[in-house]
Amino acid sequence: MSHSKQPLTYRDAGVDIDAGDALVDRIKPLAARTMREGVLSGIGGFGGLFEVPRRYREPVLVSGTDGVGTKLRLAFDWQRHDTVGIDLVAMSVNDILVQGAEPLFFLDYFACGKLSVDVAASVVGGIAKGCELAGCALIGGETAEMPGMYPDGEYDLAGFAVGAVERSAIIDGSKIVPGDVVLGLASSGAHSNGYSLLRKVLSRTGAQPGDDFEGQPLADVVMAPTRIYVKPMLAAMAQFGPAIKGVAHITGGGLLENVPRILQPGLQARIDQSAWPMPALFSWMQREGGIDAQEMYRVFNCGIGMVVVVPADQADSIRALLDAQGETVYVLGEISPQSDGAPQTVVL
Repeated sequence: MSHSKQPLTYRDAGVDIDAGDALVDRIKPLAARTMREGVLSGIGGFGGLFEVPRRYREPVLVSGTDGVGTKLRLAFDWQRHDTVGIDLVAMSVNDILVQGAEPLFFLDYFACGKLSVDVAASVVGGIAKGCELAGCALIGGETAEMPGMYPDGEYDLAGFAVGAVERSAIIDGSKIVPGDVVLGLASSGAHSNGYSLLRKVLSRTGAQPGDDFEGQPLADVVMAPTRIYVKPMLAAMAQFGPAIKGVAHITGGGLLENVPRILQPGLQARIDQSAWPMPALFSWMQREGGIDAQEMYRVFNCGIGMVVVVPADQADSIRALLDAQGETVYVLGEISPQSDGAPQTVVL
């Protein structure tokens, strides 16, 4: 076996260290905009240091991790990289929010076959924007350039959020009772769930990103970033405390599978499908894909990104506060006793 005498470098193997260094330089000012109390070290070290704010008396840490799913396929195909970072942050911070947690910091993982500094900086710019919207700090992450692992122009994303909640203020749904009201906060679109089915509908119809859809380019509607509910919901939790009995993030599994996650056995959420308008994107998908209504409610958020269960006598006040915070809030239905063999959430 013969061996070439030509010396090899990491660049010859497909990894560009200089590009990685350039990306770090691009990221640092983006991360700096997300700094907040508790940050002891930021981007560039071996680990991010964060001190739990001392205003917490009995802090409980709450962590969450998620990705963006096959929405990334459209980001690659349509060259829409600037908002998927917001999706990444939203999916994790909304998850920990439902337990009453204030998101404190976030870390990301970006993996690709060949690093494009411009694309990666666009993605991380979205991550930083998401952190700003959530009020948490971007204190670290990992950029992995792995030749041969991903096709050219493609990448994968994962994110990790950590928050804190007072032990006495944890929201777990245990105090929900029949007669409580189910509120729904409007979504901004399909968020980051159900995109495998959404893409199937796009393929069936031959729809293109530049097509007009209700006065907007279709790509703008389909790629609208996941709504981050953190600041309005934290305001409601601070003002109404125990009246916020249960919160569900409507992600994969839609309304039918996420609301039961906060209900005790023997309870049922009865949701009136006429209580909110089905956004045009979902109506179009259902029509063009011939998708059954129950399948829609099991796959997509169908216009409701977060569900909040509250006492009937405080529902109007809580709704008014969330409205004032910029949310669109609907009274979806109420909590009832569950009949034997009945599902825990029904959309009627």
